[in-house]
Amino acid sequence: MPRRAIFLTSMLLCIFISPLTASAQLPPGQKDPLNPAQVSKSSTACSVSDTSSCTQAAAKILPIVMGPSPMEENLRRLTDEIGGRVTGTPQMAMAIEWGVAAFRAAGIDVHTEKYTLPVTWSEGDTSLELLAPVKFAVRLKSEGWSPAAPAGGIEASIVDVGYGTDDDFAKSGTAFKGAILLVHTDLGTTWADLFNEYMRPPMIIDRAVREGAAAILWIGARERLLLYRHTNSLAGEIDKIPQALLAREDGLRLARTVAAYPRKVRVRLDMPNKIGGPIEQQNVVGEIHGYEKPDEIVILGAHLDSWELGTGALDNGCNSALVIEAARAIKATGLLPRRTIRFVLFSGEEQGTIGSFEYVKAHRAELDKIRAMITYDSGIGRVTGYSLGGRRDIEAGVREVLKPLESWGANTHTYDASFGTDNFDFMLEGVPTLVANQEEANYLPNYHAASDTLDKVDMRELKLHTALAALTAWGIADRTEPLGKRLSRAELDILVKETGLDQQLKLLGYWSAWQGGTRGRKP
Repeated sequence: MPRRAIFLTSMLLCIFISPLTASAQLPPGQKDPLNPAQVSKSSTACSVSDTSSCTQAAAKILPIVMGPSPMEENLRRLTDEIGGRVTGTPQMAMAIEWGVAAFRAAGIDVHTEKYTLPVTWSEGDTSLELLAPVKFAVRLKSEGWSPAAPAGGIEASIVDVGYGTDDDFAKSGTAFKGAILLVHTDLGTTWADLFNEYMRPPMIIDRAVREGAAAILWIGARERLLLYRHTNSLAGEIDKIPQALLAREDGLRLARTVAAYPRKVRVRLDMPNKIGGPIEQQNVVGEIHGYEKPDEIVILGAHLDSWELGTGALDNGCNSALVIEAARAIKATGLLPRRTIRFVLFSGEEQGTIGSFEYVKAHRAELDKIRAMITYDSGIGRVTGYSLGGRRDIEAGVREVLKPLESWGANTHTYDASFGTDNFDFMLEGVPTLVANQEEANYLPNYHAASDTLDKVDMRELKLHTALAALTAWGIADRTEPLGKRLSRAELDILVKETGLDQQLKLLGYWSAWQGGTRGRKP
């Protein structure tokens, strides 16, 4: 993009933006937020106590991001050419090279940081054959990080345990030993549905193991025979019991067959997954150094890895491209922030935020000076604000930073704290975290699925998000005072309880690590 665009005032923004108005997901009845008349002209700075202006930064960032840029081609290469990128695979290694090259092309200092992934995993030729009393084809995929079935497969009866509650198990009888359990799900249409898809399985898996079940089949939460990859192993370890996910319509047909022929439906499950030993992996790290407090850091991150049935465009290729583009835009403004902005592409997120956990462990000595960790991980649904990880004390500062874009409707924030993306271990260490809250848009129907491809990405919406992300990172880095302090362990204990994060940690198997200090700030 011509560098002269950097010096255009907000009066000229429409010249760059007007060709892009057709496809973005504007709220009904809302004017185009990129119209210069809609951009705040106030002199509000990045914080009330300094004179550096977030308004000035926004006016420089916007035309760079919204004009011609390499972002779309970067994303095409990542998704169409590299494709799905499971951590530990050759495709992930190619994605690391992609990230390094894209940062360098943007003029950003970049390096990689290594860590060890405990195991590698890939799916074999998973199949389910109905043996009696009726036969029909069933489409399925192994759960991620599921153990392989024994050689020759598992031949067993199917027991339908409903939704896997205690009552459902009681209604199903007591003959679970050696059986394959069939578990129902609801259609996934909301963020709450997706959250439950992770929260429900741990108790069911523990029950299945205690009862001596041979395997678990989960009925998919998507319609139209769409297959997707899910995982119930959230610590980078091979799971406790073989598990597979059935195409929803096939799973429901199987459930009806089991109801018609109780205890008589026998199947053979073959799942020859391939499991390997530890392997070295990498995170990609770019930096723009601060001019006044370079040892204080604001992180803008996204995860680079994905599952492999699709090409990982919504989850999370688009936001990996966003991080690189935000770095390019900030660099191109010629403005230097007071603090260092660090741009991180994490690997291992889909296996339980392993890459970001390893990053936190490697950087524990500087956690007191990480002023914020910002992450994007929900596709291209319109951003409404940030989840602040239980930190009400940082809301005013975030609102100040985003004041120049107030009319965008992205300055309403929430205080929830939860697992689920790469802010998790920063939050448990007391670092202020911001996770973009986004509307569902087309994220959930394509989540981890064969349909998660580049054509699902609304590029104009992604550009809007990039501008928001860049301004957020810039503004927090350029404030005179820090956004918020690092919480002590005592303060974190209160936050974990008040937000209900303690129950999540218990359900997901993180509680003992939290209590013992192996995950999160030490007691």
